[in-house]
Amino acid sequence: MKQAQSRSFSHAAITFLFSLTALAASSAFAQNIAVVNSKPIPKAKADEMVAQAVKQGQANTPELQNAVREQLITREILLQEAAKQGYGSNADIQQQIELARQQVLIGALANDYFKNNPPTDAEVRGQYDALVKEMGNKEYHVRHILVETEPAAKAIITKLKAGAKFEDLAKGTKDTGSAEKGGDLDWAQPSMFVKEFSDAMVKLPKGKFTEVPVKSQFGYHIIRVDDIRDMKAPSFEEAKPQIVQAIMQNQQWQQMKFQALIQDLRGKAKIE
Repeated sequence: MKQAQSRSFSHAAITFLFSLTALAASSAFAQNIAVVNSKPIPKAKADEMVAQAVKQGQANTPELQNAVREQLITREILLQEAAKQGYGSNADIQQQIELARQQVLIGALANDYFKNNPPTDAEVRGQYDALVKEMGNKEYHVRHILVETEPAAKAIITKLKAGAKFEDLAKGTKDTGSAEKGGDLDWAQPSMFVKEFSDAMVKLPKGKFTEVPVKSQFGYHIIRVDDIRDMKAPSFEEAKPQIVQAIMQNQQWQQMKFQALIQDLRGKAKIE
């Protein structure tokens, strides 16, 4: 009887040990997405890459997760091979790695500096006033016909004067995006067009077309203004968040800010 109990206990102990081993393996796989030549690839690394892809607009799908996993496995295989061949001890490569490390650190410093030192209200107000002035206070519902040559444009103007429908002639426009809509460019502000186009457009009365071809970098335009309406610009407070974001993404502003940071730090540094 005691022997039977001993066997039963021994079997239970073995089963328990196997369960622990399986649990440990399961935990390891939960922490890692793969193990390459005994080197684990942490799941956290894959999660970071997926999160970055999602931030850039990709959907978090099983396909994306699998693509990230495959990329990390391939990278690990290549890194192991590079290490095996001794590239890690190459002086030139070490120098490149150090330069890359410095660039990453300086880039992080700059990005945090920009976030902590956003544009001043004066900068934002100046940009707002410039945008309002550029936009003007009118919107135009405009159509156009675009052709390659001046003679072709003059021939179309002759047809229009003879009673041809603008919308019908616009089907042959070089601007394929508006051709199916009879040359319709919808409501727009003058600042949305090249200068030659907008200058001619704002001089036209409602319902009239240009009787002289308008030359631009795209070709020769015949422009018709279908309607004109007053336009009210958004208030400063409404536009401020978008303007701040636009300024902070402007490379010229970033360079100016970064130079100010450099000058400040050099002034505080002890240089011998």
